[in-house]
Amino acid sequence: MDSFFVYSEVNEAYTFIICIHHYSLFHLEDYMKRKKWLLLLIVIPFLIFYLYDQNNTLTKSSYTVRSDKIPDSFDDFKVVHLSDLHNKSFGQNQQKLVDKVKESEPDIIVITGDIIDERRYDEEPALTLAEEMVQLAPVYYVSGNHEMRSGKYDGLIDIGINVLTNETTLISNNDASIQLAVIEDPSPSNAITVENNLQQTFKEAENSQFTLLLAHRPEWFSLYREYQPDLILSGHAHGGQIRLPLIGGLVAPNQGLFPEYTSGIHEVDGSSLIVSRGLGNSLFPFRVFNRPEIVEVVLKTN
Repeated sequence: MDSFFVYSEVNEAYTFIICIHHYSLFHLEDYMKRKKWLLLLIVIPFLIFYLYDQNNTLTKSSYTVRSDKIPDSFDDFKVVHLSDLHNKSFGQNQQKLVDKVKESEPDIIVITGDIIDERRYDEEPALTLAEEMVQLAPVYYVSGNHEMRSGKYDGLIDIGINVLTNETTLISNNDASIQLAVIEDPSPSNAITVENNLQQTFKEAENSQFTLLLAHRPEWFSLYREYQPDLILSGHAHGGQIRLPLIGGLVAPNQGLFPEYTSGIHEVDGSSLIVSRGLGNSLFPFRVFNRPEIVEVVLKTN
């Protein structure tokens, strides 16, 4: 009889433990589900804010370029470099971008292409920016691959932008000058076309003068150097789109994975290449660790 009661008590205890176990598992699973939803509610708004910040907060990178060929009257001459807008707007009438450029008090503004996007063509942001920029300083423009394929940039000339194509012109300040050389985006993009464009551009260039070259694509740096420009300004690479800490850009058009030229200054054989990370996006709609960039270059005589 006693053994029966012992067995019953043990059985009841076992049943109780099993019930507690299932109850705990049920509530633990329920708790974990609620925790996941809570985590998503926290992470998603943070991610949205982060991507908005990365794609809309303008930054400015400043470089100083020194050369014996820079005339005294060009000492502290400021060049603001914009690239790859891709139809993007920074506030009403581009006011945020305009204010950022104003801060630099530029002597000239240069634009190295792709201010429109052929896949979602809307010229209004580009023309609005152009209208504002010509009020600040003389503006010089070279085509990017999106303009070359669409063929739509005539409106810039009407606004007062200096649209240059495979040519060299002089920028004067007081009684001295420097050379501005421009090569249009090569179509097709191959070494032969780039070489032909460079030959046409530099056929009347004066090597003794400081030469600033505007060229949309940075990946042809080795070909540009053959014509000994002192400074080259390029864009096109979008900063590598996603910039990995301690590594740099992840991918760029025509350079592939882990590209060499996506940002910053590169100095080889007396030529300096400065690559803008650009302002907008094209195929891939987001920037990560890669805010939109305005480049400021200050010329200094040695």
